[in-house]
Amino acid sequence: MLSRLSPERHPVPLIFVDTLHHFPETLDLLATVQRRYPTAEFHVYKPEGASTVSEFITKYGAELWTTDEGMYDYLVKIEPARRAYRKLNVRAVITGRRKSQGGARGSLPIIEIDETGLIKVNPLANWSFKEVESYIRKHNVPYNALLDQGYRSVGDWHSTVPVKDSEDERAGRWKGKEKTECGLHENYIALKIKAKLGNAQRVAAPKTHTDLA
Repeated sequence: MLSRLSPERHPVPLIFVDTLHHFPETLDLLATVQRRYPTAEFHVYKPEGASTVSEFITKYGAELWTTDEGMYDYLVKIEPARRAYRKLNVRAVITGRRKSQGGARGSLPIIEIDETGLIKVNPLANWSFKEVESYIRKHNVPYNALLDQGYRSVGDWHSTVPVKDSEDERAGRWKGKEKTECGLHENYIALKIKAKLGNAQRVAAPKTHTDLA
């Protein structure tokens, strides 16, 4: 969608949520896009209180996506995105979601308003993967190199795998699970309450130790 905005000046600020667990190819794409569209205004947001993987592990433990997947999604994706919306005074966002991605996106409208009043514009809602791919090739639009390796939807490295031609686009996300969304496009208020309660329980949980005496 960047390619369709004014080539002279990009009036829409861009938000990149750095989960700290992206593939190197995803970070390479960010750098490429920044070089390709130098007039675009980029804002990078990371998990609150953690700017590196080691800091995140120290604060929340290793492989939080395994021990508490909902909390992980909230900390690395949902909270940073909502913090960005607040700080940048965002009232509407443009997304790249499409109906052909399946799951909860199967009935995606062009324009929607979420429970917080945030307007979401989905201009590619009716596009197929092949149409997007064709546009990218025709207009030389930067894309994630993982797409050439069989990936069709790219998230964090630990929850994304390539898909077969016969599989849905997002079949490689959370493979083997019923999960189809990371929370960015689910009920924010409900997810925030759940995360707060989960964190409170985690903090209050009794600590265990091994007596070596």
